[in-house]
Parts: sequence; C-alpha cells; structure tokens
Amino acid sequence: MKTLNIDIETKSGNEIKYGVRKYVDSFDFEILLFAYSIDGGEVEVVDFTKGVDVPLEVNLALTDPLVTKIAFNASFERTCISRAMGGRLLPPEQWRDTMIWGMELGLPASLAQMAKYLKVPQQKDTEGKRLISKYCIPKKDGSFCEEYDSDDWQLFKSYVAQDVRTEMSIADELAPYPIADSEWELWALDQNINDRGVGIDMDLVRAALLLDEETSAAAKEQLKTLTGLDNPNSVMQLKKWLDEQGLQVQSLGKEQVTEILADAETPNLVREALILRQATSNSSIKKYDMLNNATCQDDRIHGILQFYGATRTGRWAGRLLQVQNLPRGSLKPHELATARDFVKANDMEALDIIWGDVPEVLKSLIRSALIPSDGHEFIVSDFSAIEARVIAWLAGETWVLDTFREGHDIYKATANQMFHLGGVDKVDKAMRQRGKVATLALGYQGGTGALQAMGALKMGIKEDELQGLVNAWRTANPNIVKFWRRVEAAAKRALEFGTKVSLRGTGISFYVRDTFLMIGLPNGRSIAYANATLEDGRIRYEGKSMTSSTFQKLDTYGGKLVENIVQATARDVLAESMLRLEKLGYKIVAHVHDEVIIDVPKGITNIDEINEQMAINPDWTEGLPLAAAGFRSDFYMKD
Repeated sequence: MKTLNIDIETKSGNEIKYGVRKYVDSFDFEILLFAYSIDGGEVEVVDFTKGVDVPLEVNLALTDPLVTKIAFNASFERTCISRAMGGRLLPPEQWRDTMIWGMELGLPASLAQMAKYLKVPQQKDTEGKRLISKYCIPKKDGSFCEEYDSDDWQLFKSYVAQDVRTEMSIADELAPYPIADSEWELWALDQNINDRGVGIDMDLVRAALLLDEETSAAAKEQLKTLTGLDNPNSVMQLKKWLDEQGLQVQSLGKEQVTEILADAETPNLVREALILRQATSNSSIKKYDMLNNATCQDDRIHGILQFYGATRTGRWAGRLLQVQNLPRGSLKPHELATARDFVKANDMEALDIIWGDVPEVLKSLIRSALIPSDGHEFIVSDFSAIEARVIAWLAGETWVLDTFREGHDIYKATANQMFHLGGVDKVDKAMRQRGKVATLALGYQGGTGALQAMGALKMGIKEDELQGLVNAWRTANPNIVKFWRRVEAAAKRALEFGTKVSLRGTGISFYVRDTFLMIGLPNGRSIAYANATLEDGRIRYEGKSMTSSTFQKLDTYGGKLVENIVQATARDVLAESMLRLEKLGYKIVAHVHDEVIIDVPKGITNIDEINEQMAINPDWTEGLPLAAAGFRSDFYMKD
C-alpha cells in the first residue's frame, strides 16, 4: 500500500464551529462511518455503528510512515482518528491535504465548490447537509438519531463513499500542479503548531465575562434612566431620542459614534448616552466568548491558524479567535499586569478609578488571555517593516535599502526624501507622521483613499494635503512606481502571448498554465490566479471578493499584483524562519502577521539568539536587509 484516501463522518456534542480539537474533546465524540480507498482502488465504507472495525491493513497504514494518508481538510480526519485511537500520534508529515492543494491554486476551500469549479467527473452528493444534520448533530435534548437500519443510513454511507471519490477526482485534476515538498513540510509545521495550541488564562476569561455582564447591566439601567426609553439598545428608539436632542444620525456604527464623541459641539447628555450605549454592547467581549467556548480540557486553544488561508499569497488566516484582528486597546504594556489582577479579583471599583472605562480595559486585555505553559514565558519576535524592505528590494529602491542597512528610522527617512528637509535629524514629529502614513499606505499604487483608510485625517493631516503626499511619495520612490508598471506589463504579456516573462534582477516570472496565470516568486514558489484573462486591456481572474464568499470575476492591476508578490515573499521569509526555529527546538505556539510567539522555559532563552535566527537571510534573498526585535512576557501583548 502506498496511498490511503480517507473520509469520515462523526458525531459530537461539541459544535464544530469551535474547532476540531474542541469537537473531539466531547465525551460523546464518535466516528460513525469510515470510507477509504487503497491506492486509488474501489471505495470501501466501514460502519462503526455495527461494531465493525477497519481492516488490519488499514489500521496499520494509519501509522505507517511509508503510506501517504490523503483527505480533504486532512486536519479534521487526522485529529478525529487520533482521538478515536486513544490519542495515538498521527504525524502530519505522513498526510496530504487536497483542500490545501486546491487553495494554493486560488481555488475555493469547499469540497463541493472546488469540485464544481474544476468540473471533475465525481461531484459531491448534495444530500450531505441533510444527512449530517440528522445523524451528526445532537437534538435539542442532546441525544442523537440512531436509525442505523434505515434507507437514510444507507444513503449516508453512499454519501461518505462519494466524498472519497470526489476528493480523488480533484486530486487527479490537480496532478499537473504539484505542491513543492517544502510547502508540505511547512504545512506539517502548521499542523504541529495547531496541535500544540496556546495556553489560555481561563481565570481571566471567566472574570472578564462576569465583569462585562455586570457593567453591561448597570450601563443599560443608567441609559434607561437617562433617556427614558424602554429599550435603549434599540437603534430605532435611540436614533429617535437623539433626534429629539437635536442630533440627527444616519447610523450608530462604531466609526460614526467615535466621530460624534470626538466633536466638541456634541451635547454632554448625548455624549453620556452614547458612552453608556457602548458599555452595553462591548463587541470585543465576543472574543472572550470564543475563548470560553473553544478552549479545550487542557486549557489550550487549538487550530487558530489556517494554512494558506489568504489565497494566492499563501499567508495564514485566523480561525476561531482571529488573532490577526485582536483589538489593541488603550492600556500601555506596563499597565496590563495590574489590570489583569484587578479583573481577576472582580475589582470593578479599582478598574473604574484608575482607568474610568471597564469595557476598554477588557478590550485591552484580550491578548493577555493567551499565556505560556507552566514554568514558561513567551518570547515574541517580530520582523521590522518587512513589507517595506521586500518591496524596496524587489524594485531596487536603493535609498530605502540603505536606510534599513544603516539602521535609520524609515519614516523619518521617507519624510526627508519626500520633502527634502536636509537630513533625518531635521524631521519633526508632524513630518514623520506624513512619512509614516505614506510608507504604510502608498506602496501598492494607492492614492488619497488609501491614505484616508490608513488614518491620515485622524493623524491631523488635512484633506487638501493628501494628493500632495501621494505625488511627493511617488517622486521619492521612482523605482517602486516603475515596478508597478513592469509587473502589470509582464502579466499582460504572459496572458496575451502565452509566453514566460521574467523580470530581470528580481527572480520573478509570469507564465500561463492552462487557465491559470502563475507568478513565480524568488524562492521558486508560484502564486496562481484562476481562469485569468486579458479583457479590454484589463487583467481579470476568478476568486473571492472582500465582500462575498462566492467565486466571481475580479480585476487586478500592477499595484495589487505587487502587493500579492510582496506579501507572498514576506510570508516565505517568515516560513523559513519558523522552520529554522523549530529545528533548533523552539516551540512556536502561534504567529501573527510577521511575528512569532514562542513558549520557552522561564528566564533561560536568549532573545538575541531568536532575533538573529529570525533575521537570517534565506539563500534566495541576497541583498535583502532583514531585522527582527523581540521581548519576553508572561502573557501575549503588543510591546
């Protein structure tokens, strides 16, 4: 036996929306059906409800390193089977995931959608949703349907067998586009990190939920008294009340409320009401709810990262807690430990006296709910301005590279380059702000809208200055501007003539494989744009938009392609750093954007060594100036 394709159907009292590790953590978790195919042969289905076990050769194959186990979303099968085998180790290095395979080509992550998109001969059975609801999800009383001799049960067995056929059919279709072994090595690391999980301070989580309940109830009563409304949480009722106070609002969304509160002309009564309303609906508390629900019996949360979750670039996406989108809050790093102690002690009075805003304290402490193992601490190491370095390196923007090599402040250097101030020592705080927002917003062909989205107006920059900032930044970075054009022209040429186009001096190439536009990256990996075409001079491809989960035709252009290339390259640098750290014995428990979080024995590990390992140049990045900085902490935070 060389390959074993697997699909299973399971039941559990825990909801799958809280992650597969939480799902299998339930006392009533059970595998119902086990479908498999050996070496691409006929699909067999084992019905565990009949007291039958898988054949011995299949059982042995599950732990045989010479047999490749294959599944769609393999982390589910691997985790469930491991749990059913009493926690037996099933190394991810022995598995392959057809979902990841398709996602690397920019395809939908759903089995049904991927099969439909590829038009494979074996499509997913549409009866699945109804049958899963019937047999796998508990009823309101917690019991499960056990009609295992019914026509529906026979249909369910056919369904799971068809899933295996569909998955194998997808693999056949993807065979011309193999994933590099280095990517499978990285996927295995990702699985190990998710298996390892990260510790959660459940005392803090429970205390935060209790405090939120108390503050929300108190604020609601105060708001009722203040406004005289029966239900002040009703948007309609509150908008009518605000209108009576002389304030007409179209929306009570976060941004609109923030603007109203920031307006010095806002009446005190209105200001007080809106602040109270914010206290009754602290959206950040949903993060604590997720931690409370998704944390497993080992007091760890698992599966918070999705490999290749950001299609095309290959960057990770957040799952469950969404660590990439945790609110920062207003508390300073040195205040967090004290605030944590007061929250755990349920000392609302102290929190109110010191900070005056309990919901804001709770928001600031979400990150700190992630904690190291007993006797350990976190070391957090972060690349410094990695995207700004990578784009300058690829575009050949020498002055930017020299700024980084010499250790200067890139924001001051940018302001100096834009406005010819006579040296970085001449750059004041206001001009540095302009250099900062321009650096962060304009590298991917953005204009005044990008500056506003990055918060330029909130930084005190006037609206009539924005176009001048765009012009000055582009003048100061002519090679990056030229890079946008070079990339767009190369992509169009590859699509129009079907020829391979290489960008000299960058290691980047453009070529077409069947219906995919492929962009070869400096490390040899490629990113893909499905069903790419050139229509009326526009580059178009099929993918998910920011507002829809369905596949549709999208446009792209030079700056957007450059953004994908830069982020993909930065991801590859991070990936090599993580592999290197793990091989040295460091245990990564999570990573967020361009930083890694490592669980190490307290007071022993040298931070400088980790930063040095992070900043080692891969052999394909000659000339790219890398730097990393880190800190140690008893909980996760932003330094």
